[in-house]
Amino acid sequence: MGEIMIVDDDPQLRQSFSKLLTQEGYGVRMAPSGEAGLEMVRGSMPDLVIMDVRLPGMTGLQAFQEMHAFDPKLPVIIMTAYGTTETAIEATKMGAFDYVLKPFDIPDILDLIRQALDAGRLMRSRVEVNAAPEAIASEAILGQSKPMQEIYKAIGRVARADATVLVRGESGTGKELVARSIYQHSLRANKPFLIINCVAIPETLLESELFGYEKGAFTGAVNRRVGKIEQAYGGTIFLDEIGDMPFSIQAKILRLLQEKSIERLGGREPIPVDVRIIAATNRDLEAALAENRFREDLYYRLKVVTISLPPLRERQTDIPMLADYFIARFAREMDIPNPGITHEAKAALMAHHWPGNVRELGNALHKALIFSRGRPIGQEDVTQTICDDNSVSRSADDAAAEECMRQWVRKTFSSDSSDNMFDLMMDRFASVLLSEALSLTGGNRSRAAKLLGISRPTLLSKIEKLRLKMETSVSTDES
Repeated sequence: MGEIMIVDDDPQLRQSFSKLLTQEGYGVRMAPSGEAGLEMVRGSMPDLVIMDVRLPGMTGLQAFQEMHAFDPKLPVIIMTAYGTTETAIEATKMGAFDYVLKPFDIPDILDLIRQALDAGRLMRSRVEVNAAPEAIASEAILGQSKPMQEIYKAIGRVARADATVLVRGESGTGKELVARSIYQHSLRANKPFLIINCVAIPETLLESELFGYEKGAFTGAVNRRVGKIEQAYGGTIFLDEIGDMPFSIQAKILRLLQEKSIERLGGREPIPVDVRIIAATNRDLEAALAENRFREDLYYRLKVVTISLPPLRERQTDIPMLADYFIARFAREMDIPNPGITHEAKAALMAHHWPGNVRELGNALHKALIFSRGRPIGQEDVTQTICDDNSVSRSADDAAAEECMRQWVRKTFSSDSSDNMFDLMMDRFASVLLSEALSLTGGNRSRAAKLLGISRPTLLSKIEKLRLKMETSVSTDES
């Protein structure tokens, strides 16, 4: 789950903190001073440091500066037990992930730890761009198609420009990967990168999550809280699904972009912030403008630079490369030999519509690999995975059903050479259609005919022609 280092001169706090984190499944290291903590970091890098401000000898802030210089992407949470939080706020601006006041609530600190570890992983997890599939160790944006070549050019042009970027594309096309790649190639790559999902966070909490709040701003606000935007000082904020951001918060984002400042909830003074905004959406923002669900001024502020990701169906030639990448990646994660994938399987993948785009392709190949039992992934593995209702989203049902029918047709053509193939296949389909209609209506022929949109005599004629044998009793009710 991650290794956490606790730096505090209070042995009781270290022990109790260590016990708590160990119970949660984390590895724990402890240091009684800033000097000892710094030495441990230089020897073996932890995933997260939680450190007190007041320490004997080197202060917590001094130790943090040294750690930050050694590894700018090491997340550090600052602790303080004193009434004023100005020092801790300053530490946040210097690059600390966040700060907490002692004594702290256990659920809150555990949630903060999870956030810090996630942020650390995101900053350290390199997004490879257009590398060879076998050479990629983690996540990647892949493709040799013309649309993807344009994406690579766009990332290269905007990464170091520090301009606001709007990434558009259907769900599953890789918008977050593009945002992370821009961040990793930017001048802010050694500063924080924080993701805010505008859909996942309830509207009532989103404002305080983004902008923070002052003590007494609302019931339960017993201490000042620095928001995500301040935590990312000098770095990058990725606003995912901004098309779903509540209208009331859009004005504050506009102010951030225009004036480079924010106000905490309950605050009166503007707070200067230095962050880069990358936003993403799968929504039709132009339609949202027309319906007054999205601010026009924010829309034009966001689209200083727009990167539009193509859906997978518009770059089918990239699918074989993506297939090789996903199989190699998942095999490595599962610690099994890479079984490879057949040309026939790749052809089947290319024939599919992929309404869920690259994400759906990855999920399908992961499942196929699990059930392949070490042999190369073949056409049947791919077809079965695609046609499995459990692996297809509701929005993709029609596309998945069509793909299953196509696979059935191809298989029939390859195994049958009858002169009246069309009639035979239509009869087989009609037989299934009639059987299911009768089954759904409990064998009631009148209701089945109505469901199919044909007359009852026509239904009876087709039952006779196809010699259907129903497992359910066939009712002659006219009702």
